[in-house]
Parts: sequence; C-alpha cells; structure tokens
Amino acid sequence: MAVASLSLQHLARHYGKVRAVDDLDLEIPEGAFVTLLGPSGCGKSTTLNLVAGLDKPDGGTIRLGDRDITSVPPNERRMAMVFQSYALYPNMTVFDNIGFSLKLRRRPTAEITTRVTAVADMMDIGHLLNRKPGQLSGGQQQRVALGRALVKEPLVFLLDEPFSNLDAALRSRMRTEVKHLHLRLGTTSLFVTHDQEEAMTLSDLICVMRDGKPVQYGPQSEIYGRPRNTYVATFVGKPKMSLLDGALEDRADEVDFVAPGIRISLGSRAGLGLRDGRWPEVSLGIRAEDVRIASQGGPQVPGSFEATVQLLEPIGSDTFVELSAGPTTIVARVQPDLPIDIGQTVRAEVAPERVHLFERGQGERINA
Repeated sequence: MAVASLSLQHLARHYGKVRAVDDLDLEIPEGAFVTLLGPSGCGKSTTLNLVAGLDKPDGGTIRLGDRDITSVPPNERRMAMVFQSYALYPNMTVFDNIGFSLKLRRRPTAEITTRVTAVADMMDIGHLLNRKPGQLSGGQQQRVALGRALVKEPLVFLLDEPFSNLDAALRSRMRTEVKHLHLRLGTTSLFVTHDQEEAMTLSDLICVMRDGKPVQYGPQSEIYGRPRNTYVATFVGKPKMSLLDGALEDRADEVDFVAPGIRISLGSRAGLGLRDGRWPEVSLGIRAEDVRIASQGGPQVPGSFEATVQLLEPIGSDTFVELSAGPTTIVARVQPDLPIDIGQTVRAEVAPERVHLFERGQGERINA
C-alpha cells in the first residue's frame, strides 16, 4: 500500500474570536502513526477536519508528500476517515458499506468483490458481509468502518476518536487490532483522542495540543519521560504526576528542594541538569512509579522525605498510595503486598535523577 508524508504549515482556523487552530506547524513522516492528544476544545478534531478537507483553513497550507492539497476536494485527497459514530449506511449490507466508495468510482464488479472480500477477511468480518449495521455489535461496526477506509487504499488514514463509543474491554482490544493493522500496512495515520492511554499505546509520535497549538511533539518516551511543561506533565500519565510547589536552595555543592513540611536533597546541579539561575519558586514533579516507600524511621538518604499514608487504592497488580508531607500530597505506586496502613508514618524516597523541575510562572521545564 502506498504511503506519503503529511505537512501542516502555519495552519489556522478561526470561528469569530475563537482560534480553534492557531498557526499550527506539524510534520508527519511517511508511514508514521501520529496522535493529536488533548482535552475537548484544544483544536485536534478541527485539525483533522482541515486535513480531510471537511473544513477550510483561514490560513496555512496542507501538503501530502510534495503536493499542496489545501484547496483539493476531500474525494481527491487519497485519504480515508474513520469517524467516532462509524457513519455506516443502515439500509446497506456490510458488503455494500465497505464497497460503496469503489462503486462510486465505477470499479468493475469483480474488482469490488475481490477487494471487499480481502478487506473483510483482514478485519475478521468475512462472515458478516450479508448483515446490516443494526445486526452488528459496536466492535463489529467499528471493524466495518475500518474496512470501508482500508478498501480505498488511501495514502493517509484519519481516525477521529474511533473507540469512544466502545466499552473499556472492547476499546483495549480494538487498540491492539489497529496497532497490528498499522504494523502490517504501514500507512501514514493521524489519530485524534483525548485518552492519553490510547495515545501512548498506539503512537509513534504524539502531539499534545492546547488552545489550537502544539505544546509538545515527539515520541511517547519523550512526552512521558521529559514533559516540556506542567501542562504536559499532568495531562499525560495515570495517575497524573504529583506536583509540589516550593523553592530550590543551594547547600554547599548540592541543591535542596524545600516546601512547607518537606525538604528533599536533590544532589548536584550538574547531576540534575539544572539550568543556570536562581529558582525561588518551582514545582517539583514526581511520577508515582518513581516514589519508593521505605520502612518507618529508615535512614535519611538523598531524595528521601518523611510522609504519612493517607489513602490506599489497590488496583490488582499495584497499589496507589497517597502520601502527605505537610500540606503536600504525593502519589506512589507500590507492590500490592507492601505492609503499610493508613495513618502510618513512612520514609519515602525518590531518585533525584527522576524528578522533574518546572519554574512556577510559565510552568516550563528547567532541568534535563
């Protein structure tokens, strides 16, 4: 199947005073699976509609490979879109739904039959070709919608929150199937979701959006492991990153993070990769899996602090522990058999090289 890169340059779409997409630049490599991630109203679906040609930009260009397609009609863009609502024709059979675009292009009947059958077999719905959408489950309807997109042999797949109408178990299974499908076909794909778990599972690259702009664009490991600011840090990850407001104090050749009721030794500035300057107001971020709970009254080591267990949330494979240190709340992920109780005082530890430091004003990252 042919593939092509996709380039969005200074793309803009305004609705009155609302800048739904605001001077957006995005380079999507050939064959990549890229996700636009963000809350409702951040501009991700509007961006997808502009790429599909379902909406017209107020500025900027859209390039498919070397071709400017900004003004090209949707049916000439060689793209296929899978909608949240599936958008199947209820009076048509599965066969006719999948093959409808080929029929519109007046392809020979034998070709339509061959291509529809091949796609249906790929999606494991070959036995459903004579049924109508009302006779199918939600997951089967989603497979038909994906098959209808596949049969067009597009250069780019566009997926607009396609799993949001499915229950949790089926969403997980469909994610796996779409991932296998992408690995098999290698088609350039642009996926829209507000679900960070979907984005992390599926994507080669993630573009976190806010107010019509990309906030951070990169691989999953970078988005999760080195968030550019507090917005990305708290939006991506489950549970969300704990943020502690305080200050950095220099002590000999080392740096301490200090907040009411807590002091954490972070080691040297060089080891932290800390930007030059004094930081009287910072936020220190800690992922739950980077907090270790030591025994009560354990030795004080760099990165350790005393805290009280406020809440235990068992989730089977792990337990989330809510800790309080002064007015600050920190969440730790621990093994379910760790012997601790609510109200117990413990010593928690965090490796200094695993902390995330942000300046408080704009929330921008200040350490490597």
